[in-house]
Amino acid sequence: MWRDAVLIAGRDLRIEARSRVVVNQVAPFAVLVLVLFAFALDPDRGVLERAAAGLFWVAVLFSALLAVQRSFSLESADGTRDALRLSGLDPAGIFLGKALAVAAQLAALQVLLGAGIVVLYGTDLGRPALLVATAALATAGLAAAGTVYGILAAGLRVRETLLPLLLLPVVAPVLLAATRAWEAGLASVASEGWPWLRVLGVFAVVYTAVGIAAFGSLLEDA
Repeated sequence: MWRDAVLIAGRDLRIEARSRVVVNQVAPFAVLVLVLFAFALDPDRGVLERAAAGLFWVAVLFSALLAVQRSFSLESADGTRDALRLSGLDPAGIFLGKALAVAAQLAALQVLLGAGIVVLYGTDLGRPALLVATAALATAGLAAAGTVYGILAAGLRVRETLLPLLLLPVVAPVLLAATRAWEAGLASVASEGWPWLRVLGVFAVVYTAVGIAAFGSLLEDA
């Protein structure tokens, strides 16, 4: 399973490195979201600083939608999805590989967006350990849930519009918990942030387990 996961993740990341879709499209979109929020709230700098955590995670969530859609668009061309079914690869390995590739892209985007809120919003990263732990668990949950719902929508003609409708309500706990944890981290009140990591951890474990168990059936139905 892990060997197959590494193969799939490596393939997806090599394709992204060559196509530069994340660099040329997703990353500028994520930064543009932060810039637009900065323009909207700039008259009241205090509100902008207090809302930095929420705005950061909204930008990450929008970027995750684009990354997941891109991940499964790779399988829709030239019969690639049929080739995956016939490849003999472990479906759980395929799931983990695609989730790892999405998570790696989101992690890179979060570094960029973290620099963005420091530069644009004047935010001080008060408790970096809490911020990094939150980002790791939230990224794992978003990547796992996105991969599960991405394969659900992959076989439909309206997948581009259906995926956000399926995924956004599901990842609301991630947005809430990650925002609360980051608010505590940015305010240097770590004791209020660590409990939210339990929510993120449970979410990530549940969707990873669901993906490992059900991805084979979902791939056959896609």
